[in-house]
Amino acid sequence: MQKINGLVIMQRIDKEKLWTNCMKIGAALGCHQLPERSFFYHGYQFPVCARCTGVLIGTILSPVFFYNIWFPTIYQGIVLCAPMLIDWILQYKGIKPSKQVRRLITGFLGGSGMFAIEIRAILYILHAGGLL
Repeated sequence: MQKINGLVIMQRIDKEKLWTNCMKIGAALGCHQLPERSFFYHGYQFPVCARCTGVLIGTILSPVFFYNIWFPTIYQGIVLCAPMLIDWILQYKGIKPSKQVRRLITGFLGGSGMFAIEIRAILYILHAGGLL
């Protein structure tokens, strides 16, 4: 940022630097970042693959969805994770190739399921410890 006559002027964002930093974050999260399994926007690869994108979206949107509509049990959370695991196994074993949209959807379900499992586990621990 620059100040000119008391006004704050934002400098132009260096897209390459921003993209490089986002890619480093995606790698630190553990994503393989394979280009053939990632979405692209205006020539820039997403910092995480399609499945990880779905997991992140599912995890971020779950609090709103679960709070307002339905809060799954741990077992239901496991069921939500199952499609992602099945899709991954089918792809890994070469039985059926996975497409981007399916990776995104199963990742979304898996992210939602993992969030539900984690929150239920935390609530169980707090309740068992007499903190709730």
